[in-house]
Amino acid sequence: MPDKSTEVTAAGIARLAGVGRAAVSNWRRRHADFPKPVGGTEASPSFALPEVEEWLRDQGKLAEVPLRERVWQQVAGHPDGAVTALVHAGCALLVVRDRPTAWLEITAVSDARMAGVLPAALDHVLIARFGAGRAVPTPTEAALLPSVPLLRAVAELAAEAGARKAFDFLFGRQLDANPRQYTLTPPGLAELMADLAEPVRESARQNGRGSRTVLDPAAGTGALLCAVGRPTAVYAQEADPDLAALTALRLALHAEGGGADGPALAVRTGDTLRADAFPGLTVDAVLCHPPFNERNWGHDDLAYDPRWEYGFPARTESELAWVQHALAHLREGGTAVVLMPPAAASRRSGRRIRADLLRRGALRAVVALPAGAAPPYGIPLHIWVLRKPGAEQHPAPELLVVDAAEPEAAGAPSGRDRLDWSAVRAAVLDAWAPFDVPGRREPVEERPGTSRAVPVIELLDDDVDLAPARHLPPPASGATAAELVRVRERLEETLRLTARRTPSPAAPGDQARRPFTTVGELARAGALRLRTGTGSGSGTAPVLTEHDVLSGTGPSGSPSAPSASGSSASAPEGEPVLLEPGDVIVPVTGGASVVRVVDEATAGAALGRNLQLLRPDPAALDAWFLAGFLRGTANNRQASSYASTATRLDARRLQVPRMPLAEQRTYGEQFSALAAFEDALRTAGRLGGQLVQGMYDGLTDGSVAPG
Repeated sequence: MPDKSTEVTAAGIARLAGVGRAAVSNWRRRHADFPKPVGGTEASPSFALPEVEEWLRDQGKLAEVPLRERVWQQVAGHPDGAVTALVHAGCALLVVRDRPTAWLEITAVSDARMAGVLPAALDHVLIARFGAGRAVPTPTEAALLPSVPLLRAVAELAAEAGARKAFDFLFGRQLDANPRQYTLTPPGLAELMADLAEPVRESARQNGRGSRTVLDPAAGTGALLCAVGRPTAVYAQEADPDLAALTALRLALHAEGGGADGPALAVRTGDTLRADAFPGLTVDAVLCHPPFNERNWGHDDLAYDPRWEYGFPARTESELAWVQHALAHLREGGTAVVLMPPAAASRRSGRRIRADLLRRGALRAVVALPAGAAPPYGIPLHIWVLRKPGAEQHPAPELLVVDAAEPEAAGAPSGRDRLDWSAVRAAVLDAWAPFDVPGRREPVEERPGTSRAVPVIELLDDDVDLAPARHLPPPASGATAAELVRVRERLEETLRLTARRTPSPAAPGDQARRPFTTVGELARAGALRLRTGTGSGSGTAPVLTEHDVLSGTGPSGSPSAPSASGSSASAPEGEPVLLEPGDVIVPVTGGASVVRVVDEATAGAALGRNLQLLRPDPAALDAWFLAGFLRGTANNRQASSYASTATRLDARRLQVPRMPLAEQRTYGEQFSALAAFEDALRTAGRLGGQLVQGMYDGLTDGSVAPG
């Protein structure tokens, strides 16, 4: 075994074999030939991955593990760290895609020889894609030698999924494994910001056109630039050298065509505000998700910087420095779309800059997003849309304000991992498209509670407060007397249904000890199949989310893009798992006994993240019988893990009694009736809340008279 071998922890071995960590501990105790630790600590030892794979293969425990999982373990356990492994993998994937014949010749030799010839091949593709001053240096022979087995496996993964998807999967896993290390831009938000930079009209969609030249001065993971359709030139700057290298490789692999056939791509490393890597560059569009609330952004060093055309930002207004940096890089008429904290729209320290942006027509729209759109997830962030004023253009007399955080606009409950991005996107673009018409003379339709074109003169007061909610007429309450009567009638009908479905008085049962089996044993016996949700969808199929299961609602999620950004900020781990009638859904997150049986209305949706699917064989297991016993409180407790701050439920450890199918169906009918009663209670609660809030709204706005 080489001195620098890829290592894997017990948790990694468990993922490789598709078992729990307890099983790995048992193997270490029971099998004298189990590989010995080669590193780590006594409490958390690490093992040589080649030895582990060989042992698992000999034991017949590795055959069904997906290739992508084995490749990820090689990345995670790389002796020089996961980032180095990902950079080497990304470089190799560029060769696989751009010079496939050369790659076949390179891999036809020994590992040592392959490490010797790789640098020249990598240098060739890196120069072709990035030119001089690139963020991805060519790895040396010594650095590549430990990575050669990984690179062979990565090429095999690329043969299955394609080079771009292979890198996105591995990069997404790295982001998932280190959520606090990276600031993520979810795919839905990135697409919306790209649409605002280049409004989506029918002609543009048909021709596949996007912004011609685009810059992201705070590139992060590259999500914003990946969302731009077919640019001719892409420029990016990122302060973290490791992240800059990964983002450069991601952008290169996302670009259509390789080498000279793809768009011009320049990715630089450095502090953007203090050391702009593209001085004098002007582009068609700037997309930016800057760091928020930075005090050390260069206030003392940049007092006389020419970028502060609209005023010198206060030390507490780093976001307004980023806004002006974006404007400085736009050609006349170019568009910048910047994600902003809501405080930037109203802090008194920034009011003079906001006022000048309005007077000169540079600020065109402020959009309030639902909470949970991007980190920090607890606050509703804003999008600012700006346009570089031209020398002969007259200042725009209006500012568009949009509040997509309103339920009426978003069409779905807000919160992390619950946003219906298609509805948010439609609400924002439906307001922006008629407003952003060159030479428009007709007034833009006002949408109460959602959007309004506000005359700039109304905003130029002492505060220059641009928060959308403060300038929108209140939405119609919907609490008309006739509508409230209909809600009340539905509530009465639901209460009568609930009374009919109330379970009959419980009779004493036989408490004799019954033989039990586990879900894991049933899966091994072929009585059911066990799958885990990826969050990806197929076409227009909605996604059943964890929130939907917990709240008893229909599928509300949107398919996650095949991107390495998401807060779930990660690439999907495989093909979507589509639901079928009779499937039993169990949330991964424990702490609540919730199980759902898929009906005809939910069938066809994709299984979301943090959900486990049990697909019973109808000849062996009744679905309602299975679901009912999985909901038992004691059952959930013994199958839950408390190793971290969150409770995790391992469905394999859940127990089910052994009994004939006819007896199972007797239990199943009772469990199905209980579920129907629970649904009726939930509906009654929702209608009751709607009636109460409607009465409050109607009485306060005068649409309902007291009586």
